[in-house]
Amino acid sequence: MKIESLHLGQRVRHPQYGSGTVKAIAEAAADIAFDDGNKRSVSPEAAGLEPLDVQAAVSGLTVPLKQFITETVEEAVAKLGLEKPDLVVEQLGLRWHGGKLVLHPADAALQTKEVPLEVFFHKIVVLFGGKTCSIR
Repeated sequence: MKIESLHLGQRVRHPQYGSGTVKAIAEAAADIAFDDGNKRSVSPEAAGLEPLDVQAAVSGLTVPLKQFITETVEEAVAKLGLEKPDLVVEQLGLRWHGGKLVLHPADAALQTKEVPLEVFFHKIVVLFGGKTCSIR
C-alpha cells in the first residue's frame, strides 16, 4: 500500500501486528495505533499494509462526477423504496387537517379538553423552536 493512499482515521491491517487506525502520516512512514494498544511507526509499502475499509475504484468514467453520483443515489433510493417520501407525508397530513386533539384527564369527574391540532403544534413549535408551522 502506498503512503499516498493513506488518510487519517483509516483502518488498516498489518501482516504481523493486526488491525489498527492511522493516526499520523509522515513522508515515508505512518503512525498507527493497533488494536492491541501499541502505537507503531511503519512504512506502508515495506510493511505490506492493506486497507481494512471497503475500497472502490472507478476507472474510465465518461460522465461528469455529479451526474454519476446523482444516478447512483437515485438508483439506491429507488431500490430501497424511499422514492418521493413527501407524497406520503402530504397524504398523512391531509388526513389530520382541521382535526382536533382530545385530552382526557385521569380523573373521570373532570371535563375533557379539545384543542385544534394546528393550535397544539403551533404551541409546541413556539415552545421548542420559536417558529410557526402548519399541518398539511
